Amino acid sequence: MQSPNAPTIRFDRLTLRYGETEVLRDLSLTIAAGELVVLLGPSGSGKTSLLRSVNRMVEPASGRVLIDDADIATRSRVQLRRSIGYVMQASGLFPHVTVQDNIATVPRLLGASRQDARAIAHRTLGRVGLDPALATRYPAQLSGGQQQRVGVARALAADPRILLMDEPFGALDPITRKALQRETLRLHEETGATILFVTHDVDEALALGDRIIVLDAGGRIAQDATPAEIVAHPADAFVAELLGTTTGDRALHLQRAGETELVVDRTGRPIGVLER
Repeated sequence: MQSPNAPTIRFDRLTLRYGETEVLRDLSLTIAAGELVVLLGPSGSGKTSLLRSVNRMVEPASGRVLIDDADIATRSRVQLRRSIGYVMQASGLFPHVTVQDNIATVPRLLGASRQDARAIAHRTLGRVGLDPALATRYPAQLSGGQQQRVGVARALAADPRILLMDEPFGALDPITRKALQRETLRLHEETGATILFVTHDVDEALALGDRIIVLDAGGRIAQDATPAEIVAHPADAFVAELLGTTTGDRALHLQRAGETELVVDRTGRPIGVLER
């Protein structure tokens, strides 16, 4: 689903550095309005730095980041970040604040009264599949999966048009991770937001992405394609090795089951669904 309010994100010849270390060089890329795009690559490929350039947590050494063709460098960092949802791996919840007040943080910063912000928090808990009865608990009283759902709820509380998700489910057990991946797809369909999702997990990328951007060292775009295209036609040896399409027990290929296209490994075990 594409929301009429969802923005495009464009990286225009973007270079990012940390001190003397260059992590991205001269990268140009467009994320269409309402897309769920996965940034996939090994550690050090610059995927998290690219994600964080969208909310100015990382500033360009050169080049630009544009939202709906407006250079974000002209916007206040504070106002920009309040307009963008951000979910990180460790949830980032305030430990001494209740669930409802964690979620209410951004609405309060945007001017909502405490009562209205808490009402938003209760509604948003339901959107991420949590019982509103959890609202008065503290993060330490929740499971890891519940904490991540609260983190997603906080990111959604101000109805952002852009959602940045930085390996949000990487520390969770496989069953909880799969459940939250399904929730992400449902929320994307519901909100129509433009979503950038960082992962180093191939199965997760195949399950979630409308497009997958495979990044190599130095932020080189090794491939930019749909999950089906990447599995069927890896652009080079680096992509093939990353996906496991040609080597090892995890060698992947496509297999159709009725109207559904599956990714299966060498043993024939389904590991993901491409058509949703």
